[in-house]
This record gives sequence, structure tokens and C-alpha cells, in this order.
Amino acid sequence: MAITSAVCTSFKVELLQGSHNFSTSGGDTFKIALFTSSASLGAATTDYSTSNEISNTSGSAYSAGGAALTIASSSPTSSGTTAWVDFDNVSWSSASFTANGCMIYNTTTGSSTSTTDSVIIVAFGGDKTVSSGTFTVQFPTPDASDAILRIA
Repeated sequence: MAITSAVCTSFKVELLQGSHNFSTSGGDTFKIALFTSSASLGAATTDYSTSNEISNTSGSAYSAGGAALTIASSSPTSSGTTAWVDFDNVSWSSASFTANGCMIYNTTTGSSTSTTDSVIIVAFGGDKTVSSGTFTVQFPTPDASDAILRIA
């Protein structure tokens, strides 16, 4: 099992079908879920699932499904021939868990039985552990070279 960073192939198809709206006002709802090293996630991932999602071992910091994301006020935008979207960093406080990667997914799109279309998978490069502290996912610089989600 492994988590491999990728823009999900299903997202690319759905994007061309006009299924995702990243507008800061009136756009879709996106969430971020954290996963253990036992998860098998990558470009072929199509939907959010609780399989191998992390569990909070102390307190109530993390709940299944993860946390809602806020699209940064400057998003979406472009420079040259590259467009990108940026999210505000997200944190879980009073947390105790280990995560190996995450999935950003759209909770607005999808079929009537599954509104959890995967967007991107991010591998953390190894296990990241927090013990009775704050776990933060910090998104990279929002520009044409570094933004978490870019289309060139």
C-alpha cells in the first residue's frame, strides 16, 4: 500500500465536464481527509472513502471525513499559461494521531449516492505524528510553480 501524490484522473475528466467550481463565492465545498500509511491512494482514486483514514486516538480533534477547506481569497488565478487554486492552511488542535498523506475532495459534486469526488492526493513523504498538539497542513506558495493544484 502506498500514497502517491497526484491530481486524480477522474478529477481531470470531471473538470472538462464542468463538474467542479473553485469560486470563492458560491463555489463547491471541498474537504481534506487524512490517511495512514496503509492507504492506497493515487491518480486512480475516484472518491473519498473511510478506508485507512486516520483516527483520533485522544480527544475529538479529527472526525471521519476530515475538515472543510477554505479557498484562499486570491483563487483561482493565473500567471502566464498556468492557472491555480490555493486553500487556506487547515489545523486540528488537541490532536493525537499519525498521518501519511491526505486527499482533497469535493463534497458538492458526484452522483446522488456519492458526493465525494477526489481532486488531489498528497503524500507527506512519511508518517507525521502529533501527540496532544496541533497538526497543520500548510499549503505551498500559491503561484504558477508551487501551488497545490496547478493546470499548465
